Amino acid sequence: MKGFSIPAALSGTVRRKRRDPTRVIVSSFLAVIACGTLLLLLPSASRAGHPPHWMEALFTATSATCVTGLTAFDTYTQFSSLGQVIILLLIQIGGLGLVTLTSFFHIAIGRRLGFQGLRLAGESISLSDAGQSRAVLQFVIKVAFLFESTGAVLLALSFVPRFGARGIFIAIFLSVSTFCNAGFDILGFLEPGASLTAYGNDPYVLAVISVLIIGGGLGFLVWQDLAAWRRTHHLRTHTRLVLWVTGGLFVIGTLGILLLESQNPRTLGPLPLGEKLLHAAFQSVSARTAGCNTFPLDQMGDITKIFMTILMFIGAAPGGTGGGVKVTTVSVILLAIAGVASGRDEAMIFGRRIGHKTVYRALTILLLSLVACVTVTLALFYNVNAAEPSVVDCMFEAVSAFATVGLTVGVTAVMNPAARAVTMAAMFLGRVGPVSLAISLAARRDSAAARRTVPPEAHINVG
Repeated sequence: MKGFSIPAALSGTVRRKRRDPTRVIVSSFLAVIACGTLLLLLPSASRAGHPPHWMEALFTATSATCVTGLTAFDTYTQFSSLGQVIILLLIQIGGLGLVTLTSFFHIAIGRRLGFQGLRLAGESISLSDAGQSRAVLQFVIKVAFLFESTGAVLLALSFVPRFGARGIFIAIFLSVSTFCNAGFDILGFLEPGASLTAYGNDPYVLAVISVLIIGGGLGFLVWQDLAAWRRTHHLRTHTRLVLWVTGGLFVIGTLGILLLESQNPRTLGPLPLGEKLLHAAFQSVSARTAGCNTFPLDQMGDITKIFMTILMFIGAAPGGTGGGVKVTTVSVILLAIAGVASGRDEAMIFGRRIGHKTVYRALTILLLSLVACVTVTLALFYNVNAAEPSVVDCMFEAVSAFATVGLTVGVTAVMNPAARAVTMAAMFLGRVGPVSLAISLAARRDSAAARRTVPPEAHINVG
């Protein structure tokens, strides 16, 4: 129908002045979660034909759509093949975003998006220039299909010889789940809730999954820049920063986990050095929002849990399938601190100046995220069905939920309904972003004249 646009369809209004992209994106995630919950409540979606409690179905749908991976029960044990397909679709939609997918399909069938549609699509993939949305959307889908299809084929080479035809679906499920940094698995028939512990000594499977995790976590804008390198012989500052920080965090994470757990008899202690390194390297990658584990995390020492909590909080890069406050956010703040400490008024990176607006946004994201994680930690501490819940364990679980990681040290299994509700809110907030959610809830009534007004400068002494 002429004049129809995605923003109008998703926001439920035809008044252009109210089509705020952040509100539409937030609403789209809520709609997907609601639909996913209803589908998971179908008797045919459960293995025994007995649907889970509505709160548990909502928790699972939220975790899948927010690509987190925290679950109230083992996915394979509870859900039938239909239920697993529903979860897989929720992961795919949540990983790429409903707005991204619907915008792409509109482009694919030749329908013109218009300015509002392009603006909305650009916001959904963290793109500042709406004019590039069409090309970037097509690239996003191509990259996702390439990674997920290649990962499924490579994983099938390992799973099919062991599990037969069922190994094909396992390979597809794990490929989509890990590229979208979701952390869900359907290997519960080996050991319920064990994640990838059965493949802790399989470097082939862990290498394929690690590449999928990193591929989704780097962000589509980075991959677009890398794909154009042969033609441009130039990488944007954003891409260079993401690659440097991602590589540095991988090395630091691997060495940190290796050193902290190498003497722990309940985790890496009994293993030879080569296997210790394999486990530590994979867990360093997975802690960056993927949510898979190869050894029991509840048996780690408290220092290791705190160390991994920091990795989870930092997360992946913007514009991808990972979560956390993002590597660029932390980098900008550290660079701003370094600039002030060295007597400069501006943060610098690779000889370029970082704008004040970027620094302010990074500080806002970090502080709002810290407040959210502290609040969720306190809520979990007082609302878990355990005699003496550990503050460290509650903090680990809170950051895992907010950063959409999905790693657990056992707190999710003993949550009461209030704790589950808080955890769902944390997963949703972490997926859509604290700043985006704040903007979507704000009543933006400022007039154009008021926005152009320059108020007098306030002089405040700090430090």
